[in-house]
Amino acid sequence: MKMQNCRTVYGETLLQLGKENQRIVVLEADLSKTTMTKLFEQAFPDRFFEMGIGEQNMISVAAGLALCGKIAFANSFAVFAAGRPYDQIRVSVCIGKLNVKIVGSSCGISDFGDGATHQGIEDVAIMRAIPNMTVLSPADGIETRKMTRAAAEYDGPVYLRIPRNDIPDVTDEKQEFKIGKPTVIREGKDVVVFAYGYMVYKALKAAETLDKEGISVRVVNVSTLKPIDEDAIRKLASGVKGVVTIEEHTIIGGLASIVAFALRGTAMPIEAVAIQDCFGQSALSYEQLLEHYGLTDAAVVKAVKKVLG
Repeated sequence: MKMQNCRTVYGETLLQLGKENQRIVVLEADLSKTTMTKLFEQAFPDRFFEMGIGEQNMISVAAGLALCGKIAFANSFAVFAAGRPYDQIRVSVCIGKLNVKIVGSSCGISDFGDGATHQGIEDVAIMRAIPNMTVLSPADGIETRKMTRAAAEYDGPVYLRIPRNDIPDVTDEKQEFKIGKPTVIREGKDVVVFAYGYMVYKALKAAETLDKEGISVRVVNVSTLKPIDEDAIRKLASGVKGVVTIEEHTIIGGLASIVAFALRGTAMPIEAVAIQDCFGQSALSYEQLLEHYGLTDAAVVKAVKKVLG
C-alpha cells in the first residue's frame, strides 16, 4: 500500500494550480515549511503573502484579495486556522460568500509532539457551524490532490483539513471526487462504518479483521463534512443491522452528530468512535496517541460487535 504525505501532496498541487491559474494567491501564517506552501512561495513570490503569526489579519487580507477577483488560499495549522480567526471567517468571508480557501494543516492529533495547544480536534464542528462554509477532509494523498483542485474550482468559502503524517492511499485514483458525495470504499452487508481522514484506513483494517469472523462491513468515506447529502447517508445505511462512525475529532459536532441527525427517526443502532470531550496531549508517536484516545481498528471492531448485539 502506497504511503503519501498529504501536506506534500497539497503543496505540490497548489504549485501546479498556481502555474495554471494566475488568480491563485497564497497567504501563510509563519508555517510555510510545515504546510508546504513554501513550494508556491519559491515559484511565485509575488503571489505569496507571509502574514506572520496573525491569523485574523491573514483572513481579512484573504477576503480583500478575493474581493479583487483572486482565489485566496490561507494556511496555518488546523487549530489556528479554524480557531483564532473565527470572527473574520464568519463576518469577512462567509457572510459575503467570498472565494477564500482556508487550509488547516496538521489536523486532529496528528501533531503528536506539540500537545493540546497545537492539536485541532474541534475544527470540523467550528467550520460546519458557519453558514456558507464547505468543509472537506481527504482520506489520503490521492484524495488530497483531487480535493485541492476541487476547492480551487469551487466558487465560495472552503475549509480543507490536512493531516500531518504519512498515511496509506485507500481511495481509487480513477474515481472522480465530487464535493458533497460520500463514497463506498468497501462493500458489506451487516454494518456500515462511516469515516473520514486517516480513520478511513482504520475502518478498512477493522473490516478485514471482522471479515475473518464472518461479519461483513461496508466502509464509507465521508470526505465532505458539509454540505451533507442526507439522502445518500440514509441510503448507504439502509439494509444493515447497525452503524458505526469513527473520526479524529471530538465526539461533539463532527461525523457522529452528522450521521445521527441524518438517520433521525430510524431505529438504527449507532456507535461512535471519537475523541471524548477532552483535549489532546503530547506523545512519542502519532500511533501512540491514537491508541490512547481509542482511535484504532480494534475500537471499530468492538463498536461493530456492539451494534450487532
